[in-house]
Amino acid sequence: MKRTPQDCPSRLPENTAVKQQQLPACRLQLSATGILSGFFATGVFCLGMGVILILSAKSSMEIEINYTKICASCAKLRENARNFDKECTCSIPFHLTQTMRGNVYMYYKLYGFYQNLHGYLLSRSNSQLLGTDVKDVETCAPFSKSHDGTPIAPCGAIANSLFNGTTKPPSWPKPVYELDENDPGNNGFLNDDFIVWMRTAAFPTFKKLYRRLSRTQHFIEGLPAGNYSFNVSYNFPVTRFQGEKSVVLSTLTWSGGHSLFLGLAYTVTGAMTWLAAFSMMAVHLKLKGKRFSPDDKVKL
Repeated sequence: MKRTPQDCPSRLPENTAVKQQQLPACRLQLSATGILSGFFATGVFCLGMGVILILSAKSSMEIEINYTKICASCAKLRENARNFDKECTCSIPFHLTQTMRGNVYMYYKLYGFYQNLHGYLLSRSNSQLLGTDVKDVETCAPFSKSHDGTPIAPCGAIANSLFNGTTKPPSWPKPVYELDENDPGNNGFLNDDFIVWMRTAAFPTFKKLYRRLSRTQHFIEGLPAGNYSFNVSYNFPVTRFQGEKSVVLSTLTWSGGHSLFLGLAYTVTGAMTWLAAFSMMAVHLKLKGKRFSPDDKVKL
């Protein structure tokens, strides 16, 4: 018995615009003029932004005071762990040649301190920092518990490398709930200095914000030029790993601080874009007017 077409199921797709591929479409036809114009416009934008950002960064003022050698006696004292309870203060003089206008931001800067080491990054307890489980110190080795088995809070190598003590992290001079005696709300794991330090840096040389000097009625224009000095309680030795410490004072502009990285990145991108545009334009002018058939072979 022969099968009729009605008995066999049809394999044809449904007669719809989607399955029959009858939807309206638009094919973008790019011309050499349009592509080159886009490259040149992108290059102009990047070069312009680069120049503006560089000029803006140059307009900010920054001064760095390296006190590694000035506080050499305190550093030698701190290298011995038995002297953790002995205070050592050194005075750091510096001179401002011109007024630092606007708000002045104070940073501490470290050289040769690798916060990006894998073991250092993992030595922390996020559940403890969030307050969900203060006793969770399994991932904080070797700074998880004190000599009597009490969990350290905050635990881990990152928190330990901040200050000095016994049941607290060995580098802390006071408990975590007494970090700021003037502001009760700025204590514990919510302390501003502690939060800034826990944000690890990607490079061995870095600076982190410490304080801000806001304009007041006595310093309307900012920090006047003159002679100044810092009194530093030395609690963080760096000479053992050939590191250095500095204090950085800086003003900010609309584009950020004194760093030229962003402006140089825009400038290099614009220059590379223009170089690519001129190269494509040269190839276009060379091959303009020539016709190629499918049988022509392109020699590489």
